[in-house]
Amino acid sequence: MATRYRFRVEEFERAFQGVPHVELLRGEVYQMSPIGPKHFYAVMRMDHRLREALGPKAVVAVQSPLRLFEDSEPEPDLLVLRPPLERYQDRLPTPEDVLLLVEVADTSLEFDREAKLPLYAEAGIPEVWLVNLKENLLEVYRDPRGGRYREIRLLSPEEEASPTLLPEVSLRWA
Repeated sequence: MATRYRFRVEEFERAFQGVPHVELLRGEVYQMSPIGPKHFYAVMRMDHRLREALGPKAVVAVQSPLRLFEDSEPEPDLLVLRPPLERYQDRLPTPEDVLLLVEVADTSLEFDREAKLPLYAEAGIPEVWLVNLKENLLEVYRDPRGGRYREIRLLSPEEEASPTLLPEVSLRWA
């Protein structure tokens, strides 16, 4: 009989140190989908636009770990974090640091919606943008309560987006 082993963050970090493209969700280790050209370009474009629009108002991290719970450490495509940068010198970001989280999804769309979004809502991440490359839409998730987001908006490529916690910032997402 096989036994499933569930990891805690500390064990995961030791066991998978240096292993690229893995993340820990609810104690289970997932190999992330390979990054194709559309995904790569969308992440880099969003990174550029966020940094340009935010300046010193926030810290932007690309494909970096986020410590959610003792058994969950995903690697979102982009994190918009509270400044200053130095606050992350000796620790990983936690939900309290996150102003906005961005996932770019093509082949991972269903997984991001079904596995990651509930986890982010449960952790209290205030806002998640899911760049839906399949349908060329920005899915905006806000108001986390009870393990789900209570507000969901869909934006077309012509519409600009503004993070709730940075309302003075407006940017093109596509």
